[in-house]
Amino acid sequence: MEIERKYLVERLPEDYASFPSRSIEQAYLCTDPVVRVRRDGEAFYLTYKSKGLMVREEYNLPLTEEAYLHLLKKADGNVITKQRYLIPLPDCGLTVELDVFSGKFQGLVLAEVEFPDAESAEAFLPPSWFGRDVTFSGEYQNSRLSRL
Repeated sequence: MEIERKYLVERLPEDYASFPSRSIEQAYLCTDPVVRVRRDGEAFYLTYKSKGLMVREEYNLPLTEEAYLHLLKKADGNVITKQRYLIPLPDCGLTVELDVFSGKFQGLVLAEVEFPDAESAEAFLPPSWFGRDVTFSGEYQNSRLSRL
């Protein structure tokens, strides 16, 4: 189960580049339901996500690089590329996944925070540098961006 909130970031924190990061490339074989392939650093996955915005099922299956490259050719829409920074939130013990997009979506920055349960997600108070909460709009879901 994935429980996460998503925010549109307009002003990056000054020290964001000092945190650990990795490159991500992903594309979608289907967007309803979501079936995507992803290169995450040196790892490769096929992911299924159920419908939903803040809470949804998510299953990741490991792929070989060869399988990933084969499926990538079959994807529809945009290939999404981004650098993901992992920024700890010491006050609550959570981690921000700060996605700085490149390619077609250069300039887009999203912050995602995953939670152990829905109650924690609903009670979350974001840091001041987070922008608008876009969790429930769905407009910044990567599967949706892939179709623009």
